[in-house]
Amino acid sequence: MVGFHRDEEGHWVAQLACGHHQHVRHNPPLVERAWVLTPDGRKGRLGMVLPCSKCVSGAPPDRP
Repeated sequence: MVGFHRDEEGHWVAQLACGHHQHVRHNPPLVERAWVLTPDGRKGRLGMVLPCSKCVSGAPPDRP
C-alpha cells in the first residue's frame, strides 16, 4: 500500500504499488479493519502488501 483515498461513497481505498486500487473497508463482523478509521492507522499500514486479484487477472492499472 502506497496511499489511500476515499471513493465517491466515502469508503477507504488503498492505492497499491502495482497501480491498482483496492477497498479496505471496516465492516464488522465480516471484515475487521479498524486501522482504516484513523490517519495513524492508515499511515501505519503504508508499505504493507495486499494480494492483488487485478494483477492476477492481468487488469490494466486503475486511474489515479
